[in-house]
Amino acid sequence: MLFLDKLADYRESENKLHWEGTFVEYLDLVRERPEIAGLGHDRIYRMIEAAGINDLEEGRREYKFFSSELFGLEDDLQILVEEYFRPAAQRLDVRKRLLLLMGPVSGGKSTLVALLKKGLEKYSRTDAGAVYAIKGCPMQEEPLHLVPLELRPDFYREYGVKIEGDLCPVCRLRLETEFDGRMENMPVARVLFSEAKRVGIGTFAPSDPKSQDIADLTGSIDFSTISQYGSESDPRAYRFDGELNKANRGLMEFQEMLKCDEKFLWNLLSLTQEGNFKAGRFALISADELIVAHTNETEYRSFISNKKNEALHSRMIVMRIPYNLKVTQEERIYSKLIDQSNIHGVHLAPATLWTAAVFSVLSRLKESKKPGMDPIKKMYLYDGVEVDGAKSGDAQELKKEFNDEGMSGVDPRYVINRISSALIKGDKSCINALDVLKSLKEGLDQHASIMKEERERLLNLITLARKEYDHKARTEVQRAFVYSFEDSARTLMNNYLDNVEAYCNGFKMKDPITEEEREPDEKLMRSIEEQIGVTENQKKAFREEILIKISTMARRGRKFDYTSHEKLKEAIEKKLFEDLKDVVKITTSVKNPDENQLKRINDVSARLIEHHGYCAVCANELMKYVGSLLNR
Repeated sequence: MLFLDKLADYRESENKLHWEGTFVEYLDLVRERPEIAGLGHDRIYRMIEAAGINDLEEGRREYKFFSSELFGLEDDLQILVEEYFRPAAQRLDVRKRLLLLMGPVSGGKSTLVALLKKGLEKYSRTDAGAVYAIKGCPMQEEPLHLVPLELRPDFYREYGVKIEGDLCPVCRLRLETEFDGRMENMPVARVLFSEAKRVGIGTFAPSDPKSQDIADLTGSIDFSTISQYGSESDPRAYRFDGELNKANRGLMEFQEMLKCDEKFLWNLLSLTQEGNFKAGRFALISADELIVAHTNETEYRSFISNKKNEALHSRMIVMRIPYNLKVTQEERIYSKLIDQSNIHGVHLAPATLWTAAVFSVLSRLKESKKPGMDPIKKMYLYDGVEVDGAKSGDAQELKKEFNDEGMSGVDPRYVINRISSALIKGDKSCINALDVLKSLKEGLDQHASIMKEERERLLNLITLARKEYDHKARTEVQRAFVYSFEDSARTLMNNYLDNVEAYCNGFKMKDPITEEEREPDEKLMRSIEEQIGVTENQKKAFREEILIKISTMARRGRKFDYTSHEKLKEAIEKKLFEDLKDVVKITTSVKNPDENQLKRINDVSARLIEHHGYCAVCANELMKYVGSLLNR
């Protein structure tokens, strides 16, 4: 389809969203679909829920609404949804609180708010998220405000909908003057939320308190019309165009709220608790909106230490938005940011972003007091990887050890800046993990604001990240050297399992050629088990554990594979690699390879390119680098 055709289709679909009718016709819609008269918090929660929910282990949930942009914050976002949005949608008292997102710079606070804004814009264009307002109201007011207070209990009994709030001054005047008090004839129209058009979504950013006016929040007098209408208290002589007015029925973002002058915060006291605010020479004006603000920890601590702020602080729900602590999720953050750039033609070798993510996450972790738990083990546990001497539940226990873990460390912006520097430096066609680690180190040397002790700590973490990359690089090359790796691993596993089954059941094995009976091959079994530190005393328990796993999977109709047991998988891979170590070392480090060695190098390079995401440049560099590692 041509672009002009798509443009025409878009215009037609937008026209289909248009709806106009009278208040009576709107009541028919409410009777049919009561949710359209829901409050702002209810609309936002339904929007989040409509995007879908993934049920994870141990009662954890992932809300898909956030998962395309925010990575590694599933637990924090679950708390946000289930402890704020869900009860707020059910009209519990938490909806009368301002939502304050508190976390380190570049931690995702602004991204979260932007997602809510964009989500509301899209959701208001769906049937489920449709919003209707009194036509011509500057605050896109809920039409049910037309129902007199005395009749609202009767309305609830008939329609099952509770009404909160009163008519704004403009609609009250129009009802009396244009429609002679006959609310049935008031026009109602569907509205589409739009930040650009200032409908249902507002943004307030503090500036110089000497020049910024409270009118930015609550609207202002239109002096050009006072002579026409004769009074500042006439709604027609007032511009209801403040951010609180325009964000009604939706969301208002209060950027850097705690940097704001106090006079701008006073309106939030009654707005959060009572659902109204004061503007001009009018009675309190009703507003139904989520107020979401964000700040960093330092400003928040300063704010709560000031006794003058107690009233506002008691009207806040503070949600921590820490840095991500999962390497694979941090890798996704960098990948997303690079995809948004205009850099093309530069290849990123596999493990490049992963290595940068290792450095970032290590910088954010607190040192555990648990014996034997070093930062690397903790990092892998948080990322869902099994580690020696740790149980599956240890990650959750470690997270309880520190309340402020993830609230400090290297921010993603710094890392992506250094990756960007590596990408454009030297006109390279491909960069690898070593290029990025070098760029990170150079950035620390140039960073004048980092104290000496912190710089030393971060330099040590770069060294740790390099060691993890070295291990990954060796494994990658050794795996590529194993022709048909999966088949080799499966053959070795089956041989091992045959011997384990005979050992545990007290059977003897038959030689496949001579058919002579023999004892299980203890040497083979131990050569595999020793790869992962299984001692002589532990071997029986380990072997029985494997058989139990096979039996359990069989009962559930699942086939056991060498990857089904993490420790067995590691042992088999290490055994295969150990057998190949000398071959890899000689082939990758020889300066003038012979014909056979050259063929092997070309085969391995082709396998790295075809199956592992390398290009010719980084595949060649990887083999040279691993050769140097194996010769150390």
